[in-house]
Formats: sequence, structure tokens, C-alpha cells
Amino acid sequence: MASFALLLAACQGTISGDGAGTVAQAWVTTADGEKRMEPLAATWMASPDPAGVQIIVDPADRYQTMIGMGAAFTDASADLIQNRLSDVARAELLEELFSPESGLGFSFTRVVIGASDFSSAHYSLDDTPGNRPDPDLSDYTFEPMMRAVVPVVLQARGYNPSLVVMATPWSPPAWMKTSQSLIKGTLREDAYKPFADYLVRAIQSFEAVGVPVEYISLQNEPDFEPVNYPGMRLSAAQRALLISDFVGPAFEKAGLQTKILDWDHNWDQPGQPLEVLGNDAAERYVSGVAWHCYNGDVAAQSAVRDAFPEKEVLFTECSGGEWSAEWPDAWTWTMDRLVIGAPSNWARGVLMWNIALDENHGPHLGGCSDCRGVVTIDSRTGEIERNQEYYALGHFSRFVRAGATRIGTASSKESIKSVGFQNSDGSIVVIALNTSELPEMISIGADESWISITLDGGAGMTMVLP
Repeated sequence: MASFALLLAACQGTISGDGAGTVAQAWVTTADGEKRMEPLAATWMASPDPAGVQIIVDPADRYQTMIGMGAAFTDASADLIQNRLSDVARAELLEELFSPESGLGFSFTRVVIGASDFSSAHYSLDDTPGNRPDPDLSDYTFEPMMRAVVPVVLQARGYNPSLVVMATPWSPPAWMKTSQSLIKGTLREDAYKPFADYLVRAIQSFEAVGVPVEYISLQNEPDFEPVNYPGMRLSAAQRALLISDFVGPAFEKAGLQTKILDWDHNWDQPGQPLEVLGNDAAERYVSGVAWHCYNGDVAAQSAVRDAFPEKEVLFTECSGGEWSAEWPDAWTWTMDRLVIGAPSNWARGVLMWNIALDENHGPHLGGCSDCRGVVTIDSRTGEIERNQEYYALGHFSRFVRAGATRIGTASSKESIKSVGFQNSDGSIVVIALNTSELPEMISIGADESWISITLDGGAGMTMVLP
């Protein structure tokens, strides 16, 4: 773990100027990955450089409070961390990823209720012989979640007790579905109540072992029926009915505080969550909307939020992969769309997909064969590689604390993207990305207090002002 120790030492350094004793801290990652969260020289100025780009920061312009960033503990990720690392290496990695004091400070994660494509077997928590109906859930078992997912989440919570957990099923039990399979199909009408009870049981099971579930969505990617791994199509009308008449009332009866998120799918169909939220009977139970990155534009988050400003916005899945293997491609895209773009469009939390995968992009059964985890764990040696997404998320999570408020930033040039936050201790964090190919002189500040920094083409940086 020596490489992270060096990274942390760099992140704890300071850059001083002549700003009346004030200290600024800045770190940069270049598009080619040659510099990864390295200290960046900064110059204090009484006025912005007239030849450069200005990023004006306005702490009085306040938006959403932040949950934070992180990634999902799939079966694949949890198995690698739990069973392919030594006890010491596992503890070091989880501290590195989750500790706010000594690590990246991930504060948000997602777990799968049952199996996804990143599982070594397809299963639900109530599989029955011959798909015999089990409306009383007499065959329900939480045991599969206890093999690796729960132990690893509990260890992560040991380093960050405030870790927020979201849970999502990829498929209900096969006996609840028209396909009589975990693959494809939709929910049978006579299974709406059993499915609501199934979600209640799952949440209660997590909570009983020390993993409170703050958010849940009814179905991962409900407008998609995968052909070789668990999934289910669930229309907006079905989701509205399921929430209004079954899941919402079941949660109330059980006294659950878990918040229901609709959609949990791509940016390209904002009409789907708008339809659910437009149903008054369902809307009262829906706390917010969850989004994925694989189609559409991040601005869809704002469009739906503008229509329902009291609802939360969360970004809950995007995967890196070999389709974007080169450092400049994945680094720039992730910084632009997710680290800057998602919070700028009201997301309180941002999740990548697998927190860890192995050297063969798995383990997986069906689904994505070239996805990349935030880290890669060599299943043979236990060696850990930190990928582009690790550093992109780290530019936020290492500096922006849970509970921080997004504040206004305005760039004088479109190619310089930025987002700002104010932590509860009053410190201000500005994250910026130079999306052009040429270096830019950037002045960050307001009034008579500015910091001037040269940012290479494709580079991103985080600036912290106490």
C-alpha cells in the first residue's frame, strides 16, 4: 500500500501564498495519468489574471447537501475483497477507500438484493423448488448476502460509520415473474404484495446485522430485460401502482425509514420518472430519482428535479471498462460527467458500479465482460491497481465531506468545467477540469482574493480554501 501512503502524504501537504496568512491546498491529476493527485503550485493574487480563465466562487449561492461518492459492493467485489486478500491487505484497502481521516473517504455504497451479472451464480433470496409460489416467504433466506457482501460492508462501516447504503434487486424470485426465471419477464400481478413483503424482509435482514439501508429502488434498470443475467422490465405505470398500493404501505406498516427511489436507469428517458412522480398516490412515497450514465445526458437530472424540486437526486451507477481503456478517455469523461456534472445537476450522491473487479473483469455470469472496477484486484497475487475512476472519485471524496453544501461557481470559459462545495467546517472546495487540449491559466476566487493556477489540457484539480 506504499503508493497510497505517498498519495496521502501529498494530500496532506499545503501550498502557502502571501494571502495574509491564509493557506490554500491544491492537487492535480493529468490526463495521461503521469500525475495523480499531486500537489499543484498556486499563486495568490489581488485580482484575476486578465489573460486567463476566471472561476468565480459564491458561497452565498447554495444548493443541495451532499451524501458523497463511492461504488457498489457486488458479489464479485465483495468476494475479491473478502476472499482474495489477506486480512491485513483487506483492512488496508477498506481503510484506504472509506476512512475520512486516512483514506479517500467514500461515504456512499450500493448492494444488490440477490444476484446481478457480477455474481458467480444467479439467485434470489427466496428461490423455491420448481419455482413453487411462496407468498408467505417461507423459503426466504438472507444467507447468500452473509457470505461476503455483509462482512465487507460491515468492515467498510468500521472505517466510516456514516456510510450510506442503497439496495437494489436485479430480479425478484423467479416464481414472482411472468418468465418463471430470474432472467427477463415482468412482475406477475398476483406477486405485487409478496414482492413488497420481500423488500421489507431484505431491509430488515440488512438492519438486523448492522447494515441500515437508507435508500432502495424497486428494480435495477427497469426498461431493460437482459438476456443472460437477472433482470426485469417494470413500466412506469407498474412502478407507480407497486409503490402506491403495495411497497409504500408495506414500508409504513413495518415502520421502515428506508427511502424509495424511482427509475434507477439512464438519463435518456426522463419521462419515466416524471410519469411515476406525476401519480399523486405514488409520489407521496417516493423520496427521489436515481440515474445511470449509459445513455442520454446528465442534464436530465435537472429537468426532472425542476419539475419536482422537493425530490432528491442521486446518481447510482456507471461503470468504467475496456471500451475506454486509455487514461485520457476514462479520466476526462468521469470527471466531466460524474464528479462535476452529476452534482452540478443536483445529485446528492454519486456511485460507480463495481468497487473492485479482478484481472479478467469479473467474476461475472453473463452481462458485461469488459467492465472495470474502481480498483483491480489480481485474484492470483492480491496486487491492487488503482484505476482512473479511483482518482476521479478521490478528487471529490478526499476533500468534500458528507454534509457539505454545493455552492455556486461560474467559469468564464466553457472548456473549463467546475463545481464548488462548502464543508461544515467552513472550508471551500473547488473541483475543476480543463476539457481542452491546451494549458490554461485559471484564477479561482472572488473580490480581492484570487488563486492563479496553470492547468494542463485534460487535467483536473481540487482546490481547498480554509
